[in-house]
Amino acid sequence: MGHLHHATFGWLTPVLSYVMACIGAALGLRCTVRALASTGRARRNWLLTAASALGTGIWTMHFVAMLGFSVSGTDIRYDVPLTILSLLVAVVVVSAGVFAVGYSRDRNRALLLGGLTTGLGVASMHYLGMAAVRLHGAVRYDPMLVGLSVLIAVVAATAALWAALNISSPVAVTVASLVMGAAVSSMHYTGMFAVSVHVTPSGSPLPGATAMQFIFPLAVGLGSYLFLTSAFVALSPTAGEREASASAQRPVVGAAR
Repeated sequence: MGHLHHATFGWLTPVLSYVMACIGAALGLRCTVRALASTGRARRNWLLTAASALGTGIWTMHFVAMLGFSVSGTDIRYDVPLTILSLLVAVVVVSAGVFAVGYSRDRNRALLLGGLTTGLGVASMHYLGMAAVRLHGAVRYDPMLVGLSVLIAVVAATAALWAALNISSPVAVTVASLVMGAAVSSMHYTGMFAVSVHVTPSGSPLPGATAMQFIFPLAVGLGSYLFLTSAFVALSPTAGEREASASAQRPVVGAAR
């Protein structure tokens, strides 16, 4: 039985992964709030931004945490196509949940269905990412902890969508994002604690890429996307600010005439 290390670099990867989850949650919530205050193409664009931010935030959280994952007695590699597929799954299922909430007339029903769909999708992303792990040995899971991790994912997703519908102030969004980051991190580490590995020593090379060859550059790229999107959202005026600006300009135009 190989000994599993979930924080090979100490607190660096858990803390950094939590930060990524919080940034993704904050962006997703702020963009959804903007979407619900908009119509037409603007609503669609804000919902797309919200879904991409949430999806990439969750995926980046998972694989930043995986940078600290190691198993004694074996190297670890990652199957590149499966890893990319897990990213696509994260973005697609989060998009389904966000658009269900953004466009449904019965928002309570959309909240339940969207939360369930998104939560199962997030869990699928996690375990698809784990299926991409290549090592010398056999990976097994504790069914009870797997079930608990899926439940946490569904509850966290439902809470995120509820927050998007009911929270609009920046302070409340910040608090909700911190809670959401904790929930997503809890789901990840609950799923990781469900893992056990029976190592079979071997000198043969493992297929796939190392974490530093593939996961780290991709996580850095997605993290940069989140920070750039944060700047864009922060600098974009809200619907209320645009209306206030337009109202302030009307008397000036009238006076000029």
